[in-house]
Amino acid sequence: MSNSNQKVALITGSSRGIGAEIAQQFAKSGTKVVVNYSGSKDSADKVVQSIITNGGEAIGIQADVSKTTDVSRLFDEAIAHFGRIDILVNNAGLMLNSFIKDATDDLFEKQMNVNVKGVFNTLREASTKLADNGSIINFSSTVTRTIFPTYGIYSATKAAVEQMSKVFAKEVGDRGINVNCVLPGPTSTDLFLKGKSEELIAQIASTNAFKRLGTPEDIARIVTFLASDDAKWISAQSIGANGGMA
Repeated sequence: MSNSNQKVALITGSSRGIGAEIAQQFAKSGTKVVVNYSGSKDSADKVVQSIITNGGEAIGIQADVSKTTDVSRLFDEAIAHFGRIDILVNNAGLMLNSFIKDATDDLFEKQMNVNVKGVFNTLREASTKLADNGSIINFSSTVTRTIFPTYGIYSATKAAVEQMSKVFAKEVGDRGINVNCVLPGPTSTDLFLKGKSEELIAQIASTNAFKRLGTPEDIARIVTFLASDDAKWISAQSIGANGGMA
């Protein structure tokens, strides 16, 4: 990634899974990393320490993205430490599956608060605190295309993120900031694999062109490319990262 050693990346929900791998990939290219977490301090500390051990620069900052004051503090602490933020990756998210007829208000509100309001909160801060010529990568999901039962509320939150991203791209484009969405398909994280039989995992893997699950590395490489100078002409796009699943 060109000029990566001059950049600072803030990645929400990056204490484990895809977010942690994104943090590691940025650090390998020389980007300074802010590892955000809500409750998993030990996991976040491990990611930070791994980056530092391998010669990178990173800090961990606790913040609940659904809380406006937390997000404002997150940006301010990151800037106080590194001097700037060039890249924002909105990876933090919550998925609680339910048929719509069975969904409680609590289930609806939790997902809306993290997945939609969380992105709104960070975009609002980024509108004044992200450096000129920066990049924003927001996470949607391939389930916005697959129409699976029980994913109604979750997929609705991700569709909202996609639309908000497209509009925001035009609102901040005059500062050289590009904004895109990445839509992962099934990815082999501990969270995804937990509780699934080998038979079910094989069935899910068979739904894409390559007959395998995605890996966190697959997704992280796409994110780091979208944050690079080579991708500056790509903006307001929703990019499927699912091996041809949908």
